[in-house]
Amino acid sequence: MITKIFNRLPKKPSRSNDNSDVGGTPVSSHNASSSSTMNTRQNGSPSAVPYEALPGFKDVPNSEKQSLFIRKLGLCCVVFDFTDPTKNTKEKDIKRQTLLELVDYITSANGKFAEVVMQEIVRMVSVNLFRNLTTPPRENKVLEAFDVEDEEPSMDPAWPHLQIVYELLLRFVMSPETDAKLAKRYIDHSFILRMLDLLDSEDPREREYLKTVLHRVYGKFMVHRPFIRKAINNIFFRFIFETEKHNGIGELLEILGSIINGFALPLKEEHKLFLVRALIPLHKPKCIPMYHQQLSYCITQFVEKDCKLADTVIRGLLKYWPVTNSSKEVMFLGELEEVLEATQAAEFQRCMVPLFRQIARCLSSSHFQVAERALFLWNNDHIENLIKQNRKVILPIIFPALERNSRSHWNQAVRSLTLNVRKIFSDADPELFEECIAKFREDEDQEVEAKARREDIWKQLEQVAAKKSLPMGPAPSK
Repeated sequence: MITKIFNRLPKKPSRSNDNSDVGGTPVSSHNASSSSTMNTRQNGSPSAVPYEALPGFKDVPNSEKQSLFIRKLGLCCVVFDFTDPTKNTKEKDIKRQTLLELVDYITSANGKFAEVVMQEIVRMVSVNLFRNLTTPPRENKVLEAFDVEDEEPSMDPAWPHLQIVYELLLRFVMSPETDAKLAKRYIDHSFILRMLDLLDSEDPREREYLKTVLHRVYGKFMVHRPFIRKAINNIFFRFIFETEKHNGIGELLEILGSIINGFALPLKEEHKLFLVRALIPLHKPKCIPMYHQQLSYCITQFVEKDCKLADTVIRGLLKYWPVTNSSKEVMFLGELEEVLEATQAAEFQRCMVPLFRQIARCLSSSHFQVAERALFLWNNDHIENLIKQNRKVILPIIFPALERNSRSHWNQAVRSLTLNVRKIFSDADPELFEECIAKFREDEDQEVEAKARREDIWKQLEQVAAKKSLPMGPAPSK
């Protein structure tokens, strides 16, 4: 019995099998030489070991190609200083050419990658990509969308090499020869977190590659999906409630847009909580123009998946509705139209009273773009039908704003659009329209009377004050 138990225990691997060990290092004198090169030439510092190009893959037999591939990976673990373009130019060219060869090798691979190869690929990628971002996040006090677009991003001088490393990682993740069950040991939670940290890079080219790679990682490694969603959630929480500074919110939302699109129905409670706790509060930061388009897409995806969420989303928008920022109001109205487009009658009725109180305030805005954008809602056939079906509740709420616009709004376009909307209601329900006119005139008369009463009270108070301020006569003699 004891012999059987010992036979079941894992045996200590022999040196000849080191290349296939989990987490083992390749046993190769050439690779050891490359590691020595990496250790002594980090950041382009002087080295006793020469940095020289290795033979091409076509120059060695097939049996040696994997070993050569690992040696080339070791050679590319050397990190040079790109802030000085005159420094290590020959070595940088050798590394760039070697990286390109590695990309070609991964692309044309026709057999499963050995575990030691996966380990060395991830090591090389980590050495090159995972670094401290020296450029600060963009100043998020910018409120106007066009200001954000015109702002010059900071470009990383090392990008010519970083781009190839990203391409290599992307090809590796996408390759059918990459076994996800093995690769997940190296593309692990720590690796994913460091990738997400890099999304704060100011270089848009790097963020674009990171977005693509992370999306592919999410697709290939199903076991990591809950962790990735939670990690993104935490980035949003930190951004919303602490810093309001992050360069990659738009890219994260683009990744999430694809993820949300693939959610199965019925939606899990976890996904609904993510909408309520993270996505809707993303309307709060001042720098929302940086990512509003992507946020609006994610929000709309949720409503299209589950129309019952429309009431939750609309009330969330109303909670964070801007008070003094007109350009932000225009964005909210645009997003509101997309949400209403996917809203059914039952959900619309739940939130229409607070919703149209806000729309009435927008119609009354002195900023013509806000009033105009609110009036454009009636150009959408689905929204117009929802409003017509509930006109007995909605028209009394917005009629005062429509009436004042038609009489005295300074912008001609707003006045013209207002008249069109008034005609829609007038044609749909003449009796209700006349009732609203009568009620508006009655309220006007009451307001005039109230104003007159206030003026009379002020006059009486002024008279009393004037009497009390008269000089007093001489004191009576004793």
